Amino acid sequence: MSEERKFRSTTVLVIRKDGQVAMAADGQVTLGATVMKSNAKKLRRIYDNKVLIGFAGSTADAFNLFDKFEGKVSEYRGNIVRASVELAKEWRTDKILRRLEAMLVVADKENTLIISGSGDVVEPDMGIAAIGSGGNYALSAARAYMECSNYSASEIATKSLEIAADICIYTNHSITLEELK
Repeated sequence: MSEERKFRSTTVLVIRKDGQVAMAADGQVTLGATVMKSNAKKLRRIYDNKVLIGFAGSTADAFNLFDKFEGKVSEYRGNIVRASVELAKEWRTDKILRRLEAMLVVADKENTLIISGSGDVVEPDMGIAAIGSGGNYALSAARAYMECSNYSASEIATKSLEIAADICIYTNHSITLEELK
């Protein structure tokens, strides 16, 4: 797919603070210079609502990965670290899967992980993870809020996504928030 026809999306942010986990995502899906959808849902709860998943990248690819990850989480009885490593190995080595253009961020009460198609499973610093085109903007805002405010995890996630939406043309203000308490 040419650069101008490529699907662009999104910003997903995870904040871990004071025993709470908040995951937020915007709702914009962009194709080239056109906003195709403004209220897409890019977050899911799985495993009896104990695990949150968010995606950035191609929507169809991400849905495929959601399903694969959910299967791995069930197979490994809720162990998202093991499920993430196994998904990343399969994603990297499978001829069809390795063509998928998406990233996942997953979280449970103990872990936050970013999973990519190049075989990466990264546990981010400071209890903050961000992916997508506006990820670095949201990450920067979240780090500042973590250091200089008394906001809750969900407040930091929401405020940081709002800042990213003000800066990144592929991120909007239609924010979805999920929490684990």
